[in-house]
Amino acid sequence: MNDFFQQIWMENPVMNYFIVAGVILFAWILRRIISRYFAGLLYSLVHKVWKDVDKHSFTSLVIRPLGYFLAILVTIVALYKLKFPADLDTELYKYTVKEILHAMGSLVLIISFISLLIRIIDFVALILEKKADLTPDQTDNQLIVFFKDFFKVIFVVVGIMLVLRYAFGLDVGGLLTGLSIVGAAIALALRESLENLIASFIIFFDKPFVMGDLVKVQNVTGSVERIGLRSTRIRTDQKTYVTVPNKQMVDSILDNLSQRTQRRADLRLELELDTASEKISLLLTGLKKILQRKDIEEANVFLAEINGHAILIACDYYTAPVSISEFNLIKQEVNLASIQLLEANGVHLAGNDLRFRK
Repeated sequence: MNDFFQQIWMENPVMNYFIVAGVILFAWILRRIISRYFAGLLYSLVHKVWKDVDKHSFTSLVIRPLGYFLAILVTIVALYKLKFPADLDTELYKYTVKEILHAMGSLVLIISFISLLIRIIDFVALILEKKADLTPDQTDNQLIVFFKDFFKVIFVVVGIMLVLRYAFGLDVGGLLTGLSIVGAAIALALRESLENLIASFIIFFDKPFVMGDLVKVQNVTGSVERIGLRSTRIRTDQKTYVTVPNKQMVDSILDNLSQRTQRRADLRLELELDTASEKISLLLTGLKKILQRKDIEEANVFLAEINGHAILIACDYYTAPVSISEFNLIKQEVNLASIQLLEANGVHLAGNDLRFRK
């Protein structure tokens, strides 16, 4: 039996094949148990910073990518203990089979490692979002979403650099230097995307609006649901989902309706020219009484204009920044009361054959 294990197959003892296969099999079968143990160690480090971290949430989010990363790492390390057979090391195009396998192993390892880092970012963002939900300010929430996406992009770029360096053996520094002219051309081609990225930073630090605000930009009015690296998503009053580039959100005239202190409504009454002054005086007094409501904070009623067609009475009144449905209800009640006042005083509107009568 010992003679069998000492036999040489493809430049390696049979015993080495069994050992490597056993280690790899052990790593893949027990990867969840091993990753759970290492996830517990990571949790103990995280718990020192955030005391209220839920262990189950952390392990369930990290354990799978951590398990695959550890299993792949053990597999690659174990395979390196075997000597690659010279007979199999043939050349394909400019690369040998050994170099190709080495590149594939490095590629898989780097991808699994970056995936693990992205999962950790998701978990950190989840913790910070829970803390941000405890405060009424929505600025923290949008910053968390923004920087979560930002760091994910950074890690992906770093992962690509690592693949180029360790999987394909390229000199990343020299490559970036050699591609400086191409990079400048790409930067010009991606100018709009870069402008949107810069605009996103302006939005987050200047804070013209935050998530949840009701805004009006160009011809779009709605609530901001998400602010990303490139664009802002708005849920309109028609319940459509509009994507607006961040550059337009910064460069255009933006009306943040959520920041208004009052809502304004206007009422214009054009009376017939032969309306008696006593009736006009009574009408002005009656309109002022109508607008003396608890839900109206400020009101103005005045005889605005007399022209060749009508006598114009203008009213403007302001409510608290209530919802649109509440505001429309107030306007409806004021308009109905105004019609009743016209009927009660026998006042007719100009240019209307259907006159109000008692």
